[in-house]
Amino acid sequence: MNRTDSTGKNLTKGISGLARKTCGLSFAIALAFGVTSVAQAAQFETHHVRDVVSQSTAKLVGSLPATKLMSIDVVLPVRDQAGLDQFVANVTNPLSLQYRQYLTPQQFTAQFGPTQNDYDTVVQYLKQYGFTITGGSRDGMDVQAVGPVSAVQAAFNVQMRTYQHPTENRVFFSPDREPTTSLAIPLWHVSGLDNYSIPHPLYVKKSDAFGAQSADAVSHATTGSGPSASFLGSDMRAAYYGGTALTGSGQTLGLWEYEGINTSDVQLYYTGAKETNPNNLTLISTDGTATNCTGSCTDIEQTIDTTQAQGMAPGLSHVLMFVGSTDTAIISDMTTYSPLPLTISCSWGWTPDDPTTLNPYWEKMAAQGQSFYTASGDSGEWTATGAAAAWPADADYVISVGGTDLTTASAAGAWKSETAWADSSGGVSPDKIAIPTWQSDYESKIITSANGGSKTYRNGPDVAANANYTYYACGNGSCTANEYGGTSFAAPLWAAFTALINEQTVENGSTAYAGFINPTIYDNNATNSTIYADTFHDITSGKNKKYSAEVGYDLVTGWGSMQAALISNLAK
Repeated sequence: MNRTDSTGKNLTKGISGLARKTCGLSFAIALAFGVTSVAQAAQFETHHVRDVVSQSTAKLVGSLPATKLMSIDVVLPVRDQAGLDQFVANVTNPLSLQYRQYLTPQQFTAQFGPTQNDYDTVVQYLKQYGFTITGGSRDGMDVQAVGPVSAVQAAFNVQMRTYQHPTENRVFFSPDREPTTSLAIPLWHVSGLDNYSIPHPLYVKKSDAFGAQSADAVSHATTGSGPSASFLGSDMRAAYYGGTALTGSGQTLGLWEYEGINTSDVQLYYTGAKETNPNNLTLISTDGTATNCTGSCTDIEQTIDTTQAQGMAPGLSHVLMFVGSTDTAIISDMTTYSPLPLTISCSWGWTPDDPTTLNPYWEKMAAQGQSFYTASGDSGEWTATGAAAAWPADADYVISVGGTDLTTASAAGAWKSETAWADSSGGVSPDKIAIPTWQSDYESKIITSANGGSKTYRNGPDVAANANYTYYACGNGSCTANEYGGTSFAAPLWAAFTALINEQTVENGSTAYAGFINPTIYDNNATNSTIYADTFHDITSGKNKKYSAEVGYDLVTGWGSMQAALISNLAK
């Protein structure tokens, strides 16, 4: 993948350096820098300052040292937002002539990405302030850079302060105001300006369960083929697919991670499971973050994601683990890497600076035929902040995966029954994401008084799979049986199941990959009861903290879990 040159010299620092160098730039770039006064500075199109800072409710502690190095990721906006919105609506609409006629990353850049001139202008601007360019690409719509706090403050017209976190026993850093630049072009976002929200994995330990009553947290595992009858990823393949023809051959799956992994823990899982390690895992650092797991790092989540995906689709050609420290750096790589991961799983939760920050990338994924699955959470409800925060599961262009409690007919056997998992998070978007058309178009059929859905905001989850404390899991040099669960197990299962769909699509002689499936499955399930009965297990019993499983769509399990027939239904 082409990368912006990271060896360029630091030119000068501050506004005076910018003025001295402007004459040496091309005329177009010089115009783009424009005026330097804060009053006329160019705005970012997203927010960066948390309410606790802007409303002065977080106690000011001090300032970051001027010489401290910071890593940032500057994101440029898409061109022709209205055109992109319409393209995504068409390419994901089963009734459109453009349905599944996807773009390549290079075609996306040519049509909707930043111009080369705008991209070069941002690179030059950062260099002028003393930043070293370390990554990013025009295709990825971002510029990664490292520089001292003094450069951040000068380039973005902010002061970097430290504050006492209102709910956690730690100090966080943040800009004191919204960043601006002296560029004549607007920018989308700059990641890395605060550490208010620390991403957390969405697995949960049975002894630490906080969403369910203790009685609901009892393991029901009696039919798994792993140690102590625990479930393996291969058991999920047997239960939800049940065939042998499709293995994910030729397909690339991506995993979103904020910490690295020790591959020895993957091998530990396969040794304990008495299965063969596919050895198809590739580790990718998106911004210099370590891809191994040492010190205080815990790689339970990373190993879960890997082994569950491999269990459902054991013949995957590539499992790409993207490891990064900022969300934009991770997702930028995921939309440009070659081979492109057509199906992706994320089992992490965090609270974003702005809920719209990743929208350009999720729209890009939809335009490129990529499916993005994210765990809905494990606290039995969705809230705006804290451990039960919904993000990113309540975002518009993601497929939110809830949890169930699965029983199989025998060890490595077929699906037998399924109820809602008590800790499965879901509900109405606390981030106030507007209800998407693929829900509002069918609101009379899917938003009911029984399920408690909203006709104003996005509802979730969309689909579900087993998440109860029934799994065999490994990490940090040891393994446990029937101790860990969570929607973090369910999300990679769906991502890998989609790889089977895409494999079938290729065998059908097509490139119309599954992509963003929500518009299709909502249309199918809301309008055709036969298709719904054939392709999904409708979960109709059980509940979480706030909602009950219902006939049809509900806010605990969405439409339910997958049946094998969904593969032929979605493969074109």
